[in-house]
Amino acid sequence: MIGLTEIKNSFLHLLFPHVCAGCGNDMLNENSLLCIRCMDALPETNFELHPGNPVEKVFWGRLPLAGATAQFYFTKESLMQHLMHQFKYKSNKSLGFQLGQLMGEQLVASGRFEVDAMVPLPLFPSRERRRGYNQATVLCEGMAKTMRVPILGKAIIRSQHTETQTKKGRVERWENIEGKFELKDPSLLRNKHILLVDDVVTTGATLEACGQELLKAGNLHLSVATLCMASR
Repeated sequence: MIGLTEIKNSFLHLLFPHVCAGCGNDMLNENSLLCIRCMDALPETNFELHPGNPVEKVFWGRLPLAGATAQFYFTKESLMQHLMHQFKYKSNKSLGFQLGQLMGEQLVASGRFEVDAMVPLPLFPSRERRRGYNQATVLCEGMAKTMRVPILGKAIIRSQHTETQTKKGRVERWENIEGKFELKDPSLLRNKHILLVDDVVTTGATLEACGQELLKAGNLHLSVATLCMASR
């Protein structure tokens, strides 16, 4: 005999279906937004395990880093692009939080990213208001659940609006972003190992500009972690 709880849950599922953010399958754990098949299909890089990985090479000669990594590969027309679109443009913060948790778990397991605090790459205020949140901050919130370190969201700001970087080359990206960050409270960062977090690294220009400003705090060790590395 079907109980009232089962009837209630079935009714709620019809009104508010809990389906996989990757494929739409409704066979998934109630605490996850991704089914087992999509979790297995996530294109992990394993860069966090390897010094001298491709993300670290992006910054060689440009930004002195203790370490750098990206959790997943990003390619067009892929599962990862679909998930990123939902996270950044469809207000799916819960998905971003879960992806951040995955990042944090892998960073802790690697033993290479023992940091004192995280800094999410800041958005210009008007852009953050339009989106409703900073996607880097959401990732940090998920990561913090495992990494157990504070998020310093007010240590640095993006002081000037910039055009989208999407269709710009490396030189254009740097010219577009140079000087657009402002360190607000160096005392929060000084004498610490800071993890700078963003969603995607392509040419590294934005992270480089933000990282250079963070280093002005003095006696700072800096690492970088992104959710994805985009093909160029």
